[in-house]
Amino acid sequence: MLCAALLLSSGAAQGAKPTERSKQKAAAEAQRAGLQQKLTALKRDISRTESAKDDAADTLAESEEAISNANRALRDLAQEQSETGVKLNALGQEHQQLTATVGKQKTQLSKLLREQYVAGNEDRIKLLLSGDNPNRINRDLQLMAYVSQAQARLLDALRANLLAVEKNQADVQNAKDELEEIAQEERDQKALLVQEKARRAALLTSLSQRLVAQRKEVGNVERDEQRMGNLVDKLAKLIEEQAAAAAAEKKRQQLLAEQRAAAKAAADAKIAAEKRERLLAARAKAAQAQAERERLAKEQQNKSGKIKPQTPPPPPVKLEPIDDDEPPQVAKVAPKPEPKPEPERPSLGPAAPAGAFASLKGQLRAPVAGKIAARFGSKRGDGPSWKGVFIRTGEGSEIHAIAGGRVVFSDWLRGFGNLIIVDHGGQYMSIYGNNQSLLKRVGDAVKGGDAIASAGNSGGNEESGLYFELRHQGRAFDPATWVKF
Repeated sequence: MLCAALLLSSGAAQGAKPTERSKQKAAAEAQRAGLQQKLTALKRDISRTESAKDDAADTLAESEEAISNANRALRDLAQEQSETGVKLNALGQEHQQLTATVGKQKTQLSKLLREQYVAGNEDRIKLLLSGDNPNRINRDLQLMAYVSQAQARLLDALRANLLAVEKNQADVQNAKDELEEIAQEERDQKALLVQEKARRAALLTSLSQRLVAQRKEVGNVERDEQRMGNLVDKLAKLIEEQAAAAAAEKKRQQLLAEQRAAAKAAADAKIAAEKRERLLAARAKAAQAQAERERLAKEQQNKSGKIKPQTPPPPPVKLEPIDDDEPPQVAKVAPKPEPKPEPERPSLGPAAPAGAFASLKGQLRAPVAGKIAARFGSKRGDGPSWKGVFIRTGEGSEIHAIAGGRVVFSDWLRGFGNLIIVDHGGQYMSIYGNNQSLLKRVGDAVKGGDAIASAGNSGGNEESGLYFELRHQGRAFDPATWVKF
């Protein structure tokens, strides 16, 4: 029975398969891989130029990076869990609506089939051969046609809604699988975080004396500053190269678009010309046929000597406008489909226009609430002066981007621990060091006030807080003239 066939459920058991979330996550990581390789090579190049290879803080690097990654992963997973929960609720509401609609359509279809059965299901042939009043037969045939069309529309709608129910159930199952996947990842990351924190605490205990001694060495501080300067210079060069490559790619895409537009215009002009030629040929052929008919009629009149009634000429060929959308009868080459635009790849290009950051001078908010323990230009014991400020604050306090931009570095660096650098365009950069965790990745666009890290004492620092710098064209300048501390 047709109705029963429509209501069959596709309840085949689904085997374990990757969720949409895991596929998207893998694709995003693959896109980041190329950019991360460049930055890893950049760090390796900086390390090769240094003479001091042995540093007690380097022993902490792996553990501090792992703690940062685990904290960022837990934050991302919490956000994903919230979004997936909202999605699951929406799917539940959609399922209720679809179920109610399908129920109503089943009731309507059952009523139609029952009424048709009670009426005897009189077919068209029997009605035509009944010998009844032709007007009644015509009216009944029209009524039967309306009923058939209504049944067909109802069946089509029911099929569509049953497919929608099936898709909804698959989406619900995928969302539940994603939630379970997220929960398992959270359990793994929490266990890793506990393990790495214990490992770092043990390392700090064993290295405490070496760390204190190396912090007092003037040469170490100078090398740290030189390392930061090298990093910023190389990042600026990499940003410039990527900007040039992006400009070249944009120009190439514009050229391709112009070529495609020119090719399409040429193809349209050719089609219009061919259609015009066909119309002109049809007009000439019609005129020739009319002239031949008139000639034959005159010959017949001359032979018979009397006028015969002329057969009315056939109607003239209707000439449609040449820009009509009717496809020509001759085969034509279909235009190539437009290529789908690729998703934007992570880059180091600034997320803010040039000049936007400079206009914010004196209006920027502090990246974290706390007490300033060291200011720009003040002496660091017997060593060089501070190139930034150190803000003492509690471990885990959120660090915020002072303005919009793009993350161009997010990694561990000797002397600065877990470090994040934001490019604001116009060769301005803000630098945030000694973090416990880095919450943003390289290539991420950020807005002013976005949480980008959490405070800590990574890199062998003796107290928890944030080391903060501002640089323009690679040179550090006093943040106090720009930021309201």
